[in-house]
Amino acid sequence: MAGLCREFGVSRPTGYLWLKRFRESGRIEELAERSRRPKSIPGKTPEAIESRVVEERKRRPDWGARKLQVVLKRAEVELPPVTIHRILQRNRLILPHNQHRPALKRFQREKPNQLWQTDFKGLPANLSKGCSPLSMLDDCSRFCLELKDLNGTKAEPVKQTFEQTFEENGLPDGMLLDHGTPWWNANHPWGWTGLSIWLMKKGISLHFCAVRHPQTQGKVERFHRSMEDALNERGFPSSRDEWGPWLSAFRQEYNQERPHEALAMKTPAEYWKPSSRRPEAIASDWEYEDGSQVMRVGSSGQIRYAQHAYMVSGALSGEWIELKPLTADRLLLYYRRTCVREINLQKRQSYPVYFSREERVFEDD
Repeated sequence: MAGLCREFGVSRPTGYLWLKRFRESGRIEELAERSRRPKSIPGKTPEAIESRVVEERKRRPDWGARKLQVVLKRAEVELPPVTIHRILQRNRLILPHNQHRPALKRFQREKPNQLWQTDFKGLPANLSKGCSPLSMLDDCSRFCLELKDLNGTKAEPVKQTFEQTFEENGLPDGMLLDHGTPWWNANHPWGWTGLSIWLMKKGISLHFCAVRHPQTQGKVERFHRSMEDALNERGFPSSRDEWGPWLSAFRQEYNQERPHEALAMKTPAEYWKPSSRRPEAIASDWEYEDGSQVMRVGSSGQIRYAQHAYMVSGALSGEWIELKPLTADRLLLYYRRTCVREINLQKRQSYPVYFSREERVFEDD
């Protein structure tokens, strides 16, 4: 037996096992490999519960195991996420494009309405039917304040959307934006637009992410990914008229039903509350602190400091700005609450203001 097992490259226990099977049955087929699966699984999930998991996944095909766990728990079906994940795997409900790397680090503001993130969601031209969704998301609670089906990025419809959102929810302390229209003029070297100046006059501090760094707007970008997953899994609206109801339904589900891992699996609506800063309470004439060094921007968009002219922005012509020393050779120029320009006195040049490495605390998943 030992020599025979060495000849065929198997262990002696395996050789004796096969010999025993053959003697008992007399059939050579009994020597084939058998399944090691146990005949009974005492802890197996009942078929009725497994069917419920599959049903919830098909209803929300863009939700993962942890979010489905919260929904099932509301219906008094308690399962650990790993069990739900295995059920989805067994039923082939997890595709490669559903899997994403987890976020390594998250940042968020301490209280609601300290910062809102705003951006347009780009969609395939053949599926969007001309819709350009505008999103506004609270940085702390992830609450979606607005998801509007606009026809483009023209300033006036965006301004009307902002006005309605401010009227319903109050004003944020600050807004985080990208370098896109209509709040930034990419064709002008000084950037500011009439809409961005209008937002500043509301007492809102504007922050702009660094160029080609969308991760700075991590919250709204992650929101857009969730919306894109929902569109891909559930289907795009078939006509232009269906976009408004679809976006409203998705916003309601995202705020009121969908649990969020960064919020300890609670919904954004459980964390968010309206702002106490009302639009009508913001004074039209801004007053800087006593002792501040202020200057009026000339008609050409420049100021004159230390016998040298520095460009600020043509959009701020006639407005008063505050000069704050940063170092001995550098000044920061503020319009109301927003830093709009930096001056290097040694080089006699002015520059756009972007976040420094220490200030760039908006990255998220």
